[in-house]
Amino acid sequence: MRKPDSLLPDASLMPGQRLRARGAASNAAGRFETQARARLEDGWDLPEEERLLATDVRLERPRSALSYNRSPDLPFDRSVNPYRGCEHGCIYCFARPSHAYLNLSPGLDFETKLIARPGIAAVLAEELRARAYRVATVALGTNTDPYQPCEAEHRLMRQVLEVLAAFRHPTAITTKGALIERDLDILAPMAAQGLLRVGISVTTLDAGLSRRLEPRAPSPARRLQMIRRLTEAGVPVRVMVAPVIPGLTDPELDQILAACREAGAQGASWIALRLPREVSPLFQDWLARHVPERAAKVMARVREMHGGRDYDADWGRRMRGTGVWAGLIAQRFDKAVARLGLAKAMPPLRCDLFAPPPRAGDQLSLF
Repeated sequence: MRKPDSLLPDASLMPGQRLRARGAASNAAGRFETQARARLEDGWDLPEEERLLATDVRLERPRSALSYNRSPDLPFDRSVNPYRGCEHGCIYCFARPSHAYLNLSPGLDFETKLIARPGIAAVLAEELRARAYRVATVALGTNTDPYQPCEAEHRLMRQVLEVLAAFRHPTAITTKGALIERDLDILAPMAAQGLLRVGISVTTLDAGLSRRLEPRAPSPARRLQMIRRLTEAGVPVRVMVAPVIPGLTDPELDQILAACREAGAQGASWIALRLPREVSPLFQDWLARHVPERAAKVMARVREMHGGRDYDADWGRRMRGTGVWAGLIAQRFDKAVARLGLAKAMPPLRCDLFAPPPRAGDQLSLF
């Protein structure tokens, strides 16, 4: 009996290539490539040796650390990303298309061919010392997760935090990685000075669904434990219900907020599912493979929230969508946070403490 097309190996996978705990099932070439690879039968009935697709981390010498943006949708204008790509493999990740700029696939390459940027902390320190620099909150984890598994070996996020702590720089972290608990010795003192807050992303409380959506990220129960441990250490935590997937995870909105509030979260926010560029076909393939009975409903709701398209990139609409379903989700969120006593906006971080630490050989101040 012939397998359904949605369950057949993707033509972009090489013969014998075996996947385990990966979000994407395709490795189609990025949009800037002039060539594509495809698997073709050569007529020889020979068994292929199976090879598990492994994670490869390459090194990049960073020329800059701070990235600036002018988006009115974002509460920050600068960020630092120690890594490119993310091994968590979240199928919905809006950052997947950025891998095309590296001549890599936004599919499996995004979660298996990672770039680590050793030396980024030293570059950041020099940028913060520049006379023209004006302090404002720096965001970490805006494109890919700084606490993804390879951080255990490379420790770039910890080095960046050490610099920010030394400069007494306001810092906001977004993550779903449990490695953040390793750095509580830095995070807790920064939080005590009003220099730090953390956002923990929780998409679903269903462990099975999370395993398929975010195959190498900590389980929902583990993320609740992270919230509890951070808040016990005095670190203010905001739960980020992101993304809300209409027709799949939106029924859990109230339960997620309640569970995170019980764990100690002080604030909450939500973002609707975003499917820019290559993310849309990757996500639709995921729906067909994992929840085929809901695929049509989910995409219908997504398009209703984005003016009939898979994604509306216009400012002011891309994060929340528009229309009836977007309005209903927003109302449910507002009522839940009011009932639970969660803040929709966290207190501002302090900028008045910023001061570059003295270096060896610097002239001492007279005052």
